[in-house]
Amino acid sequence: MHAKQYEITLPADYDMGVIRGRVATKGHLLDDFPGLGFKAYLTRERGVGGSPVNQYAPFYLWNTAEGLNSFLWGPGFQGLCEDFGRPVVQHWMALGYEDGAAADARPVAAVRHRRAVPEGTRNADLAEELLTEARSLAERDGSVGVVVAVDPRHWEAVTFSLWAGEEPKAGGEVFQVLHFSAPEMGRLVRGRAW
Repeated sequence: MHAKQYEITLPADYDMGVIRGRVATKGHLLDDFPGLGFKAYLTRERGVGGSPVNQYAPFYLWNTAEGLNSFLWGPGFQGLCEDFGRPVVQHWMALGYEDGAAADARPVAAVRHRRAVPEGTRNADLAEELLTEARSLAERDGSVGVVVAVDPRHWEAVTFSLWAGEEPKAGGEVFQVLHFSAPEMGRLVRGRAW
């Protein structure tokens, strides 16, 4: 599995209704996209929930590299690039996914927690720590699902959790979920991904 996200940070006075309208009209286009576990269409608004910025920052969990490639080199991502400029695409190798206590609910919030992996950390210990964290978060009330992943180029770990309530029970950057496409959610590997 491959996790990816790009962030489009917008001016402080940007009308976020434009992003909400874009997602309302185009979000459904990935509802049946092959190879996509899920896409959470995420926003943060300056001054809301402690956010310092206006931002559109979709998060994806891909079942297949082919699906990821089809999206990145296809018309959907190209259209985004034409409208906003080509963003940096963050990419993490997924170590695991856990269904949450509210797995059947539609997520309305998401939390991303990123942290550097200290030099000298044993890879097996890191993986076990992240998988334990995923299981713990998944057991909390309102948890829809949790992904843990690592970027081995920069040695950054990320925990991404989806929540059925607007006040998630996890620490990190909080996003609003405007739309949730989950064409292959049922095919995601649960637990450890190797």
